[in-house]
Amino acid sequence: DIVHGQTVPLSDHAEKTADLTGMRILLAEDNELNLEIARYYLEEAGARLTIARNGEEAVSAFLHSLEGSFDLILMDIMMPVMDGLAASRAIRASGRKDSSVPIIAMTANAFEEDRQSSLAAGMNDHLTKPLNAEKFLATVAKYRFSKNSYGSG
Repeated sequence: DIVHGQTVPLSDHAEKTADLTGMRILLAEDNELNLEIARYYLEEAGARLTIARNGEEAVSAFLHSLEGSFDLILMDIMMPVMDGLAASRAIRASGRKDSSVPIIAMTANAFEEDRQSSLAAGMNDHLTKPLNAEKFLATVAKYRFSKNSYGSG
């Protein structure tokens, strides 16, 4: 939640509902402001981040990490070089044991067909921008303890 260019501190409720301490997240976002907002919320909640600025960087970061390095991927849909849908499909098709890592779409596109496109590309969830701190953190927190078959986390 942004007010005149200032980030609003997380409410006590948001902080309590979303303890992401130690959660390892790959954050793929090309827009600097959106990246900083998401980074702020996630780091305040205790997450450890790896940043990618387009879909190709996200796929590369995933493929060049040890299996099980990420607990979650937050994927912007509209990015240069490779969009978030293509990046998600590439991660799902990688053949790695951890290719089932939860992926959450982040997009300004709020229509049901956009949500369906995200799910069809293999994403687990769909968040709309601008990000609402409590909804954003609650959605990420849902996946905190979801252990995938690769089980390192």
